[in-house]
Amino acid sequence: MSRVLVPLADGCEELEAVTIIDLLRRAGIEVVVAGLNEGPVTASRGVKLVPDTTLEQALELEFDMVALPGGQPGSDRLAGDERLAGLLRRMHAAGRLIGAVCAAPKVLARCGVLDGRSATGYPGVLQQEGHPAITGDAVTRDGSVITSRAAGTAMDFALELVQALNGPGARQEVEKGLVRD
Repeated sequence: MSRVLVPLADGCEELEAVTIIDLLRRAGIEVVVAGLNEGPVTASRGVKLVPDTTLEQALELEFDMVALPGGQPGSDRLAGDERLAGLLRRMHAAGRLIGAVCAAPKVLARCGVLDGRSATGYPGVLQQEGHPAITGDAVTRDGSVITSRAAGTAMDFALELVQALNGPGARQEVEKGLVRD
């Protein structure tokens, strides 16, 4: 079974975080939700999310993918965490899957994961990071890196993560249960 880390920081986008966690779990994927610090995370609109563990404890595990929800100031907090940056660099060097949505692709840009890759994100976020290869698509996959625009594309993003981990059949099965046309 695949294992995915979803790190959460105060100010994350709750719709993106919950959509990623929910759809991956529907696909039978083990999801470890880790807060940068102990205790509940207060998302960007005041929703309290309770992580399974802390990032420090999660770093003792191996992951097949790291998936970053966006939102502000959550993405800035993720970008400022050297533990997470180190994990992302190691995952990228090993060719493991990495995903980021909304403002979170800035985290990938800052630690070099987007170098030489096409990506998408919340309008203006990647331009501010000086990233030249912005697609503007709802979801962009370039090798082992999957990015997405915003909360409105969170379901498409999460379904792409399911497909990347468990194949198109798993994506179709999850999508069928969502009754999407």
